[in-house]
Amino acid sequence: MLDAIKYPAAPLWTGDFYNEGINRENLFDKLKEECGVFGVYGHPEASHLCYYGLHALQHRGQESGGICTSDGSQFHYHRGMGLVKEVFDNDKLSSLEGAVAIAHVRYSTAGESKLANAQPLVFKYREGDLAVATNGNIVNAPEIRKRLERQGSIFQTSSDTEVVAHLIARSQHDDIVEAVRDALAELNGAYAFLFMTNGKLIAARDPHGLRPFVLGKLGDAWIFASETCAFDAVGAEYVRDIEPGELLILDGAGMKEDRFSPSLKRAVCAMEYIYFSRPDSDIDAVNVHSARKRMGRQLAMEAFVDADIVTGVPDSSISAAIGFAEQTGIPYELGLIKNRYTGRTFIQPSQELREQGVKMKLSAVRKVVEGKRVVMIDDSIVRGTTSLRIVNLLREAGAKEVHVRISSPPFKNPCFYGIDTPDRKELIASQKSIEEIRKAINADSLHFLTKEGLIESIGRLSDEEHGGHCTACFDNVYPTQVPNDEETAAAACGGCD
Repeated sequence: MLDAIKYPAAPLWTGDFYNEGINRENLFDKLKEECGVFGVYGHPEASHLCYYGLHALQHRGQESGGICTSDGSQFHYHRGMGLVKEVFDNDKLSSLEGAVAIAHVRYSTAGESKLANAQPLVFKYREGDLAVATNGNIVNAPEIRKRLERQGSIFQTSSDTEVVAHLIARSQHDDIVEAVRDALAELNGAYAFLFMTNGKLIAARDPHGLRPFVLGKLGDAWIFASETCAFDAVGAEYVRDIEPGELLILDGAGMKEDRFSPSLKRAVCAMEYIYFSRPDSDIDAVNVHSARKRMGRQLAMEAFVDADIVTGVPDSSISAAIGFAEQTGIPYELGLIKNRYTGRTFIQPSQELREQGVKMKLSAVRKVVEGKRVVMIDDSIVRGTTSLRIVNLLREAGAKEVHVRISSPPFKNPCFYGIDTPDRKELIASQKSIEEIRKAINADSLHFLTKEGLIESIGRLSDEEHGGHCTACFDNVYPTQVPNDEETAAAACGGCD
């Protein structure tokens, strides 16, 4: 067993709690989810449906939540910082009257974590009330914002969503559908939008289909969500995925299917299958849990190692670990346990205690791993600090060997499409070889899933490039134009929603 472990030092968080604001201390060096959107058209309990839908999407954003409803003549809305259960109570939900609603959970990336940026954003413009909620990131938002500011626009938030609202307000068209179409034509990036007025609900998905967006039905009501798991939470039936470049308009006349752009090179975010989406969700009719199990099986075929047990890092790696165990015949065990009740902590411990902070949320099961050769399955390695901490946890618990297997290719490149990623220089896979990473995380062996194995494992029926996925974080091939230098890159994600 190793002597006392010295974890890498990092500055203390500066907010009131560890997951607040841009200086959050990330005890688990994981990529952060983007946001989640949920919408209802034509149900008398629209606000309550949104509440349960947001609960199901809570994994996509934990910093703020909001619901805006329309009773046909005016908006009612409430937004707040924190988890959905902290933002809403029965009285607040009951005050949100109307049969039409849009809702949002937010995780800010480089943007500010404050109430002004919580969504849905609500505006007054010449045609009346407008509410907007989105998941994703507009790559050219900084450029558009500067242009609009020179033309006299005054911004109240640092969110991309407000940029789009200004474009709508400045459109030459009075008709909201045409104004939305004008605004979307100027955007470059990844997004799933919900727009609401007192007469219409409009849904739009980016032309590459980077961000997931699905349509469902509950009785006569239409439901929109970032993931199908939200439909299960409210008892809705999945109808279909919204198509890239599609525009759906709902009003008193029913639902109209339209387009604001032709479908471009399809590029569904591969990380949705690997990590972000809940395992009970389906993306393009592919179940996420099943895809992750296939990734684990493929990883076992590509990088078998003789061992005593297989364990997964909770929660997103459990499915892949099960697949690895099934393929190899090595028993799957709960070698790592996640504490689900830590919530937000308002303490700021000493540096010494903070260095052990990972144990607040994760612990090794000594009686399971002691004296064993362990295969540890994880979904990705970002900076490498978390992998080091977890490998050392297993060694401290008496593991004889720790072999790390990653169910994705090496994460080498930053994302510009709404995922909170470090600069390229902070991504360990862009700076070190696999052998150097192995040494850095203190593992006995290390292997990553190949990109070809990943695409095959996801199993989407597509003859498009990269299987119709965005794999830019692995291969540096971006489906849209992105900034070239790191400074511009940081600005481009400054308002990631």
